[in-house]
Amino acid sequence: MPLTSKGTVVSKIGIILGSTRPGRNGEAVARWVLDIAKQRSDAEFELVDLLDFKLPHLDEINSPIMGQYTQPHTLEWARKIASFDGFIMVTPEYNHSTSGALKNAIDFLYAEWNNKAVGFVSYGALGGARAVEHLRLIAGELQMADVRAQVALSVFTDFENYKVFKPNDFHAETLHTVLDQVIAWSKALAPLRAA
Repeated sequence: MPLTSKGTVVSKIGIILGSTRPGRNGEAVARWVLDIAKQRSDAEFELVDLLDFKLPHLDEINSPIMGQYTQPHTLEWARKIASFDGFIMVTPEYNHSTSGALKNAIDFLYAEWNNKAVGFVSYGALGGARAVEHLRLIAGELQMADVRAQVALSVFTDFENYKVFKPNDFHAETLHTVLDQVIAWSKALAPLRAA
């Protein structure tokens, strides 16, 4: 965790854009999350776009729990994820779950996710709620602390013509609650990460 000029610890939070689909709604959502997050001074925030990492379908021979990564793309992904203290995952809901791209990216690693907080911003016909339910199960297996608060965006009421992102005003307040919880848990878990 980086220190401020006053010596206080500042969490570094990755905002993971969990869709790689052409014309994805998630890019506007992730940038909205980043814009709101950057108004805060209690953490550092960085957008992590899965498109930038070009991860193929999982192609490591060994289980990620062994930490014996061999592929250059895995090593690059591992370095990026290891650099964060916590995450906000921006996920669509596809067929009652998260995107295959996000699940695949998660499955590449193990220790890099451990003892870190995670919050969720989801979107879909039912606000992406079912995608987040699956991600919460995955987070538990990866020894992540998933926070209770969640931003659930409806493609019917938060997107004009299902494509142009225009979130209702109350979502910003909910997002701040998610950020509060992720930052608090990231700091609380710091001793476990240090061990």
